[in-house]
Amino acid sequence: MRAKDAVGRYGERVAARYLGEHGMEVLERNWRCPHGEIDIVAHDRGPDELVFVEVKTRRGTGYGHPAEAVTPVKLARLRRLAGVWLGTHGARADGIRIDVVAILLRPAGLPLVEHLRAVG
Repeated sequence: MRAKDAVGRYGERVAARYLGEHGMEVLERNWRCPHGEIDIVAHDRGPDELVFVEVKTRRGTGYGHPAEAVTPVKLARLRRLAGVWLGTHGARADGIRIDVVAILLRPAGLPLVEHLRAVG
């Protein structure tokens, strides 16, 4: 596994744990279809929403904040993928949203996790 892939997988584990600790139930991780991948699909019980989560992990900010990698094109693709997921699963909730979990790894200590809700 390439170092970049290992960092991404680690970030997804951190994000899933973070979401669970903050009241969300992780339904799926790394869901794939011919059109792409959704990092995490979760259920937010508070507002009864299905949440499609893009996780971005970086070792530093040399290329900008991790969330900056979620461009309008990426958001449009996530919306399409969310529609495919909903069509194949028949899941129901009062609403749906797209979130970003941005993770910044630090040389020492725990990673910095930022949860951006309803980004698209």
